[in-house]
Amino acid sequence: MINKFLNAKHWQLFTLMFGIPILLQIVVMTTMFANIDSNGNPDQTGMLNMMKIFPIIMFLYVGLFFGWFWSIGIGLQKYIPDDINMKIKKFKIFFLIPLAYILFLLIVIGTTFYGFSSGSNAVGGIVGKMLFVVIPMHLLSMFCIFYSLYFVSKTIKTTELKRDVTFSEFAGEFFMIWFFPIGIWIIQPRINKIVSEESTNGNTVYKT
Repeated sequence: MINKFLNAKHWQLFTLMFGIPILLQIVVMTTMFANIDSNGNPDQTGMLNMMKIFPIIMFLYVGLFFGWFWSIGIGLQKYIPDDINMKIKKFKIFFLIPLAYILFLLIVIGTTFYGFSSGSNAVGGIVGKMLFVVIPMHLLSMFCIFYSLYFVSKTIKTTELKRDVTFSEFAGEFFMIWFFPIGIWIIQPRINKIVSEESTNGNTVYKT
């Protein structure tokens, strides 16, 4: 799976990570507005049924986005000189924290829309009761995501230069990955080039 992400073209990743979720959201919203009657009253049953697709959209987006992050952060390590310490274990821990938090929220939302709870009020009730956990986890997850951005962008630049790099040297990569719908068109071709060149050179030594 890692190799599939690393070898994927920029337009393929953009379509899967951004294009398809946006298209599905447009279809859902268009269908919901089309079900509004002449008096301006929405079809609540139809709206609730259409809302069920949102957890699927988010699950698709999160899976692809985090899969891309993981593939870069871990998959490119085999192309980095052994004398450079990239703190891989720290990245793995910081990567898993927001992933687990987001999956938890998706499960709560999903079980609500698929009939295990009683509508949107149930989501608010569950989250409201767990604010003392949700708020710290949300802030921690944001920090972990930014660290993952930092690690992934540093990994790309380190792989290219084959030496330790400072933040000023990979700040461009950091912001391009942060704004990935635009940056992916620049970052992914570079990743493709790294993999292609290193594969040609026969570099297959993995780091752990």
